[in-house]
Amino acid sequence: MTSTDKNANQAKKRTIDLLAGGCAGLFEALCCHPLDTIKVRMQLYKKSSYPGVKPPGLVKTGVNIFKDEGFLALYKGLGAVCLGIVPKMAIRFSSFEFYRSLMPKKDSGHVSGLATFFSGVLAGVTEACAVVNPMEVVKIRLQAQHNALKHGGSVASTTGAVPKYRNAIQAGYTIVKEEGFKTLYRGVALTAGRQAINQGANFTTYTYLKGKLQHSQNRDHLPTYQTAIIGFISGAIGPFCNNPLDTIKTRLQKETGIFKESNFSRGMRIGRALFKESGVSAFYKGIIPRVARVASGQCIVFPVYEFFKVQMYDFAGLERPKRLKA
Repeated sequence: MTSTDKNANQAKKRTIDLLAGGCAGLFEALCCHPLDTIKVRMQLYKKSSYPGVKPPGLVKTGVNIFKDEGFLALYKGLGAVCLGIVPKMAIRFSSFEFYRSLMPKKDSGHVSGLATFFSGVLAGVTEACAVVNPMEVVKIRLQAQHNALKHGGSVASTTGAVPKYRNAIQAGYTIVKEEGFKTLYRGVALTAGRQAINQGANFTTYTYLKGKLQHSQNRDHLPTYQTAIIGFISGAIGPFCNNPLDTIKTRLQKETGIFKESNFSRGMRIGRALFKESGVSAFYKGIIPRVARVASGQCIVFPVYEFFKVQMYDFAGLERPKRLKA
């Protein structure tokens, strides 16, 4: 095979990583978004607004949203997610594969667990800066809007209880117009840290378990149920490590207006307020729906990604990926 053919095949593989990742992200969003809405509402819940009332759990929060706002309220912010999920997952998988391709050992071609972890970390930072943070600012404003209207918050329209943000595109335009473009990158350091930890743990665990199963069964491609199981396991690890960052980030991105203080100062202020509110447990608000959301999401993402990747390799006339090296 000539160098031109190798370059052409490499370009095809990068394109397939982008497309397969985008398809996987779309499937994940459609299936798992209600859990994300519940998670955001739990993180935004403040004891001071409901003195003497025990914070509602996962099921009660979901039931309250359904009763007060209807079933479609569980999908608030889905437009922002769908606009961002395809490029997010495309960037996640393609950047991970790219970074990982730079790190094999020269003698054996094997990529170590540490190299896989750093590839995941870099992929997480890349997706956070490119797509995730702007998408989440818009999504959180849409998801938090009902509470702001109900309690007379700053998101309420000046003409009464009329939603200020009607859809993802209009919300993004309004945020940029009123607060500036940089508002879409509010909390980006926290988002990048969260995504880095998440994807580092996610890809390292998935790659390790996938390699073990491939070699124990002497096969290049695992059944869908197996990729779903190891996807669920790998997805459950990250949230336990980075939920404090995610909770602070959610509070920070929900705040409206133009602030003179830096994101770091605001993050520290929000962190102190959270700790004062209910101690360490405040940083793990929404952990159950978040673990359920992320783990179930990865349970969908990896099988869909692997399926479309194999199908596209066949369509493009490329040799299917071989098993991971032990």
